[in-house]
Amino acid sequence: MAPGHVAYGMRAQYGLQVSPDTVMAWERGLAAPEARELTALAGVLWCSPGDLMAAASTLREHRLARGMTIDDMARRVGLDAGAYRRMEDAGRWRGNERQSMALADLLQLSLRDYVTATGQNADLSELLRSAVTTRWQAYVKPTAKLLPLSRQHLETVLDQLHTEYQSHMVATLNWSADADTGDAGRDFLDRIVDRFWELAHR
Repeated sequence: MAPGHVAYGMRAQYGLQVSPDTVMAWERGLAAPEARELTALAGVLWCSPGDLMAAASTLREHRLARGMTIDDMARRVGLDAGAYRRMEDAGRWRGNERQSMALADLLQLSLRDYVTATGQNADLSELLRSAVTTRWQAYVKPTAKLLPLSRQHLETVLDQLHTEYQSHMVATLNWSADADTGDAGRDFLDRIVDRFWELAHR
């Protein structure tokens, strides 16, 4: 289909005033369709919205990839549509444990995708940094609230992270160590979330 055919289909079938130039801009990655446009575009092209998207990372992108409306999503996770929309717009999930489990199930999110989509990566990073630089045992409970890992597995992962970070810091204190080892602790903290997922998925 030429851009003109796609634009005509979106006008005729969905009532959206989209020009062939707009369709070409979408194809070239110079612009992105809004939610209604994405749904209409998928309909014209006989595919799902998810087929037209790169890897989803936000709640909105995951919802659109599943072809769900805000009202339907809110109802199925047990929230008022307005409250759900505000969370989606802010990129910060505030649902309770039951709602969070329903959300992850409906969107078929892995644990890592769930944390990213709900805007909690920064929270996880802060908890992990604190856990490895102080007593990790104090951070088991707050980290468990953030993600549903078994307590035993979470303790094992936090203990391992703490041990690895402390070994970097001991190397820094060694007078015979290379000058570069002073950066080892900072580098470890910079990639602590990635390391956490490596250990969590073992």
